[in-house]
Amino acid sequence: MNSLKIKILGLIAVIMCGVIGLITWKNLETQHDMLAQVAEQNGRLLSETIRNSINSNMKNGEQDKVQGIFAEISENPSISSVKIFDESGRVLTSAKSEDIGSLVNPSDLLAYRSGRTSFLEVVNGHESHKTLLPFENTTECNSCHDAEQKVLGILSLQLSLRDIETLQTRSRNTTLLAAIIAIGLLVVVITTFILFYVDAPIRKIIGAMKQVEKGDFEQANIEIDSSEEMAELAEKFNGMVDHLKSLVENTILHECELAVNREQLAHQGELQSMNNTLEERLKEIEYLNISLEERIEEIEEANYKIADLASDLESKNNSLEMTVSRLSALNKMGVALNSTRDLENLFETMIRRAMEAVGAEVGYILLYDLAHGTLKVGGAVGLFDLVNRDTRLPLRPGGVTYWVIQKRQPLLIEKTESNLEFSPVSSLGYTRETLICAPLIVKDEIIGTITLANKSDRSTFKEQDLELLSTIGAQASVAIKNVHLYEDQQTTYLNTMQALVSAVEASDPYTRGHSERVTRYAQILGRQLNLTSDSFKRLERASILHDIGKIGIDVAVLHKEGVLSANDVHILQQHPLIGTRILEPITFLAPVRQIIVQHHERYDGMGYPFRVKGDDILLEARILAVVDTYDAMTSDRPYRKALSHEIAVAEIKKCSGTQFDPYVADAMLTLCNNGQWPL
Repeated sequence: MNSLKIKILGLIAVIMCGVIGLITWKNLETQHDMLAQVAEQNGRLLSETIRNSINSNMKNGEQDKVQGIFAEISENPSISSVKIFDESGRVLTSAKSEDIGSLVNPSDLLAYRSGRTSFLEVVNGHESHKTLLPFENTTECNSCHDAEQKVLGILSLQLSLRDIETLQTRSRNTTLLAAIIAIGLLVVVITTFILFYVDAPIRKIIGAMKQVEKGDFEQANIEIDSSEEMAELAEKFNGMVDHLKSLVENTILHECELAVNREQLAHQGELQSMNNTLEERLKEIEYLNISLEERIEEIEEANYKIADLASDLESKNNSLEMTVSRLSALNKMGVALNSTRDLENLFETMIRRAMEAVGAEVGYILLYDLAHGTLKVGGAVGLFDLVNRDTRLPLRPGGVTYWVIQKRQPLLIEKTESNLEFSPVSSLGYTRETLICAPLIVKDEIIGTITLANKSDRSTFKEQDLELLSTIGAQASVAIKNVHLYEDQQTTYLNTMQALVSAVEASDPYTRGHSERVTRYAQILGRQLNLTSDSFKRLERASILHDIGKIGIDVAVLHKEGVLSANDVHILQQHPLIGTRILEPITFLAPVRQIIVQHHERYDGMGYPFRVKGDDILLEARILAVVDTYDAMTSDRPYRKALSHEIAVAEIKKCSGTQFDPYVADAMLTLCNNGQWPL
């Protein structure tokens, strides 16, 4: 497996698979988005047509034809459901008679109220597209309906996307097959090229060398015309063989002549003549030795040329390996950045990938605060003992970061000791020997810089290192923008959900502010229990939204002052399940939904809705159960006045180990004993 051609083929195959795989994946994503847009347009057009037809029949007094229209529509296999419901969620008419009078799914009603009239949802493992269109109350309808009623009903049309999914599956299979065939053809072509233009000529040269070792100079001549370089190499090799053959023949000839001369020396009469001849032969041999030395020099020169060619080939291979390594690093960087949604992890990933790509010892990101003219460390690797993440550094003239931000250009300093413009000692407290720095730009605005310093092999950074860092910086800027957009989207969703919770609490003076207080208590207790940052964030969100399911509970039951019946209690116990269904379309709240559905479970397994017990209940849900109960006891209710703090604490202590997790309850009691609860 140490063959050069196998290494080259393997490297090229990996690159081709990665590039073609990325193109195939992007193509499949584009196809899915196009099909989703087609489904949305078809649903909108079909819904408009149905609404216009129903409006026309209603204006003509032909109300009985509406049900007939629904019956005809329901025969279409691509239409899963069609119905009309009012603003309270009750079905007025439907293609299925058994649905009339029932309530629609809370998610449909929530989507309509939030202005989402067209959206995708998953039903029985298959995607479907739902369109919601209102019937506006016009002057022509005032004879039958109250003029103050703005909306008479909402048309709900659900289109099945099974045919589109089938089409997408076929397209995906075809695309994948084409990609596999393309990769196979490229591998075959490149393999053939290497075998014909590289491997075959080298094998010819090796075979010729073996013939030279055997003394068969006639068979040692080779002819290679696959490329100019190999042809020149073959020509030089043949010349070397010819010179060597000539030298050997001359040597053999002279040895034969010397043998004859030795026979002549046996004759005394010819001794003088032989001596003279011997002297002449010695001179000739000396001349031949000189000639042989010249030929040896020519052979050495040819060897040097061969060595130069081999060195040039090795240099090109090293350059190719370096290019492939940098492309691979950029690809890994792009994948890692696009899969990260947390800025702190994003910065650390970016720095580590960049350091690996250029072999740096130190890397860090400085974020620029334009309003205050200061810099903040966004992430650092190799400087953990020197850097305080909360430290604010002034942006002063004469620094590397100041130069990059002002010029909006990357900077390369090969040796700081020979550069008089910048100090070798950074403001972060380390000595930099060689350095590269690139700006981070989002929407033509510089948000900071990324800096790498000191090569691990003690060499200096070069222009290609700066180009690679600039490319990484451009990739990182796009990823930072995506993270900001993702965070804005999450904030919008959470604000909407919190507004819904506030709307529910605003209708009841007894529960007004309940979610805010529960959230504050949960934060205090979560810090006492040393929750991780991710767990703490999930606890905060669950505390804000834990009673959102009460939107689906009858107001009369929520505000009832007397003793609740068994049926009333059962209805109230449904609000955790209703809450999870309301939050189900919001994918990033999936961990939060599990906390909400468990916040009324008991440690002894006697809670609701699923009777989960012990450590099977999420820790965040066990914390939420304690703080929710505390606030409920210390707040006024329709059926009783608020209890004192001391009574509430005593009740929690009493129920520790039965209703509440003793670990969580003890943490709260510790806060109370230290005077840290409530604030």
